[in-house]
This record gives sequence, structure tokens and C-alpha cells, in this order.
Amino acid sequence: MNNIFDNFRLNNERENHQTVIDSIDRGVVFKGTNLWILVFAIFIASLGLNVNSTAVIIGAMLISPLMGPIMGLGLGMAINDLALVRKALFNYLFAAAVGLATSTIYFLLSPINEAHSEILARTTPNIYDVLIAFFGGLAGILATSSKQKGNVIPGVAIATALMPPLCTAGYGLATLQLHFFAGALYLFLINTVFIALSTLITIRFLKFPFKHLPHPLDELKARRIILIITILTILPSIYFGYSLVQENKFKSRANNFIAKETNFKEDYLLDKNIDFKNNSITLTFGGRKIKSEEIEYLKSQLKEYNLNGVTLEIKQGFALLGDINKNEQFSQLATAMQAMVKDFIILKSELDSLKTKKASPNKIPK
Repeated sequence: MNNIFDNFRLNNERENHQTVIDSIDRGVVFKGTNLWILVFAIFIASLGLNVNSTAVIIGAMLISPLMGPIMGLGLGMAINDLALVRKALFNYLFAAAVGLATSTIYFLLSPINEAHSEILARTTPNIYDVLIAFFGGLAGILATSSKQKGNVIPGVAIATALMPPLCTAGYGLATLQLHFFAGALYLFLINTVFIALSTLITIRFLKFPFKHLPHPLDELKARRIILIITILTILPSIYFGYSLVQENKFKSRANNFIAKETNFKEDYLLDKNIDFKNNSITLTFGGRKIKSEEIEYLKSQLKEYNLNGVTLEIKQGFALLGDINKNEQFSQLATAMQAMVKDFIILKSELDSLKTKKASPNKIPK
């Protein structure tokens, strides 16, 4: 049994603490080579999102240096190094601003403005994004602290996916789609917080030495600032984690309700919108008109799926176009009908002409 537990020990592979600190400290700063690599990586990731290429996006994540200041932030908080925290925070904000500006400029110039699946995937964070960021951060700092780094760091860069949400936020700004911007920036912030938190926890677990200042008052002040920053990092992580778990549960219950209760005869579900923030479900059906008593029964079943207080809205037929102005709907329908009538008249005229020819065949001239 002891031999099994020995396989999990880290002592024999642990890198010198100062070597690890120096390595992370060097990766924090964004200037010269690091800054240009970031700009090029942002362009590559933006291109990948633009043409919906997963391979290109992965390539951008592999060369991205964005992990540096985030791990520096976690390390600084863990070892009581206020100077490192300040430097990491400044460089993180600077890198994020450069990345956002670069991606916005790219999407402003790009002739392709369609939001493909790779962009849409970065606008709605869920609980799995939290778990990926946290465990990816654990793997990253553990590999950095080990002599046997292997290929873990590139894998962590891909898994935590810092570049795509930043580029998607740039897409949202460039196309003035603020819901894309907000969702992607939210995901970027979640990744940042949980990578920094996992770094802090691992550094404390590995018992890195605290940095002491020469004057007791300066050290007390530094510890208080570090404590405040640590709390400000942990509290959002609790909030993000809790809210995303609740949203995931809500969507799971709502999808279960839709799958089991909305199978109406001679009707089919055209569209569904599950809105956690507004506590509502909107369903759009095509086919026969659903009776009011059927809709009331559907609403009464919500409590059976722990969806008490949820607003259920049923749309039918052309209600799918509910976001369009009604006058515009009628105008579009009228135009379409007029075009159909014209086509029908032309076809009827051609058919009548053919019938006339068959009824009186051409005589052979003498």
C-alpha cells in the first residue's frame, strides 16, 4: 500500500523554489518579444474564429503567453510578494487591452462578419469552463514547479483557452454585438480568476517561502493588501461557481421538461429559448393551433420539474418572427404573396397556350 502512495509524492521531482519564482516572474512582463508574440497569437486566433477553424485556434493558444501574468498574480498572492502582484496585475490588464484592441481591429477590417460555432461557443460560459480553468491551472503550476515539465504547459494553454474569449470579445465590439462582448469577457474573467486561484492554492500547498520585507510596518501593510486581493479573487470564484451551477441545473430541468411534456400530436417544436436570468422558457411550435387548455396543462406541469415561478410562453406559427415589427411582417408576407400570384399567372398563361396548341394543331401550309 505504501508503494502505491509513494507514486503520488512530489518531493523527488520538485524544482528549486527560487528557480520556479524566477521562471514565472520572467513570463509576467509583456514587452519586446512577448508582446509581439501576443499580438500575432491574437491575429491567428481571430482568423481561426473568423473562418471557424479549430486547428488554427489551437495553434494560437499554443503560442499565446497570456498564462504568464495570471500565474504571476497567483504566485505573488501566495508568497506575500506585493511587488510581483502589482507587476502581474499591470501586465495582465495591459495584455488584455492589447489583445482586445488587436482583435477588434481585425474584425473591423475582416469582410466576414458571420458568427460561426467557434465564436458562439465562447459567449455562454458554463460550470465546465470553471472546472477546466481550475484543474488546468493546477496542472500548469504543478508542471512549472516540477523538474519534469514535459508537454503539460502547451496542453494547459489549450485547455484553459484564454485567447478565444478575448478575441470573441473583440468581435462583439467590432460588430456592436454587446451580448457577445459581455459573454466572452465574462468567460475570460472566469478563466483568469480560477487559474490564479489554483496557482495560489498549489503554491501554498508546496510550501513556497514567504517574502519578508525589512520593515515590520511595510510587511504588515503588504500582507493586508495581499489579503484583500486574495479575498477579491476568491469571492468572485465562489460567485461564478455558484451562479453557473444554478444556471446549469435550471437548463437541465428545463430541457427535461421540454423533452417529456411538449410532444403534441400534429405539432413540432421549431425553437426554444431557456432564459436563466429572466427565469423564463419560450417555446415556438409549428403545426396545428395548440388549445388553451393544453397550454394551461403544460404550465401546471412546471412544478413537477422544480421550475416553480418560471414564466412559460408558447408561440405558434408566425410567432417565431415575434422580434420583427408586425407591420414589417405583413409587408413581407404581402410582397411574397404578390410574387407568388405573378408566378401563378405566368404559369397559367403558359399552360393555357399549350392547351390551345394541342386543341388546334398547326396546319401544314400548301
